Amino acid sequence: MAHVTVEGGEVVVRLGLREGLAARRRQVRVPVSALREVHVERSWWRVLRGRAGSGTWSPGRCSGVRNRPDGEDFVAVKAESTVLCLELAEGAPFRRVAVSVPDPERAERTVHEAMPQDRGPETETVPGPERGPRDASHRPPLQHEGGTADDHGRQPGVPSRTGSGAGPLPLDAERVERANADRVRRDHVVRPEDHPGPPGAAG
Repeated sequence: MAHVTVEGGEVVVRLGLREGLAARRRQVRVPVSALREVHVERSWWRVLRGRAGSGTWSPGRCSGVRNRPDGEDFVAVKAESTVLCLELAEGAPFRRVAVSVPDPERAERTVHEAMPQDRGPETETVPGPERGPRDASHRPPLQHEGGTADDHGRQPGVPSRTGSGAGPLPLDAERVERANADRVRRDHVVRPEDHPGPPGAAG
């Protein structure tokens, strides 16, 4: 298995003998400044993105480079193992480095402690004409929080991105009164001739 350390400004992944021979390299180095996320993946096969490139791809053991439209991934994993994933920024040697390690939680903590801590709050893209970053935590209060927004953060009468889910606007007293102004109300009167009894019954 691989071993991951942080040396100066780099994360160093040293491959085991078998992984190194299969991948045709002994180690991978990426700058700490390029780290965007580090996490543990317990389903090893989920890290195999894109198409197989240089390396060795045998059932249950994969080592080498995988090609993707936005760059390359480096993987050195084996079946039934827990994998450490390093997600990297554009411009780094790889977009992801995924390796099986003996103690993935410890390796995750080691790398996470070396990551830059001065990044701003997590942002998301605003849909529609006002596209741009915004604080992901900024949203109207939901109904169970005392607000009027639904579970998707939409206020009453606001359509979804697909144009559905808007529903009718809430009624107000003035609109109800105008709607009922021209209605003809009739009292409901039950007359005996409209509901005769069973045949043979006394009148």
